[in-house]
Amino acid sequence: MQVLVNVFHPRLAQSTVNRAWVARLATAGVTLRDMYALYPDGKIDVAAEQAALLAHERIVFQHPFYWYSTPPLMKQWLDDVLIYGWAYGGGQALAGKEWLSVISTGGPADSYQAGGYNRFAMSEFLKPLVQTAHLLQMTFLPPFVFHGAVRADAGAVAASAEQLATYVHDPLLDPVKRLAALQAQMTQDGVKLG
Repeated sequence: MQVLVNVFHPRLAQSTVNRAWVARLATAGVTLRDMYALYPDGKIDVAAEQAALLAHERIVFQHPFYWYSTPPLMKQWLDDVLIYGWAYGGGQALAGKEWLSVISTGGPADSYQAGGYNRFAMSEFLKPLVQTAHLLQMTFLPPFVFHGAVRADAGAVAASAEQLATYVHDPLLDPVKRLAALQAQMTQDGVKLG
């Protein structure tokens, strides 16, 4: 499976977590692209971006969580690249591909839940991206989220980079495929339910 990792971090050199992820992914057999380095002026080459999307089956969007959303260049990229007639609205260029969000947050995990500081679970904050993937007929995979980046120690950051390098290649991230594999294994093992 061809994996494209689009990194959207406006200050990547200052990010302990995202920088570690990029360094590890650089040796993980993926196509890795630093979008702020590619487009420092914000002028996105739409044809090049669309070609990169077409050449890969799993599209990873790596970014810090900015004001409960994406960094500005990622929002602009979504607006400019995923155009009507190509990605949706009669266009199906990305249909059947997989969308994987890889996100770092400054706050701890317990702040992203009902009753927590941020009041909502991460899955609720990601609904606009889930819906975008749905509109494009892509499969939105369970996201990889690293909470507490502000206070993370070097060991936790290194461990997350290793986990991410494996995660982006996991062929069973799609819950439908994971369930089918589980059912096949159960059948092979002679397990019967009910």
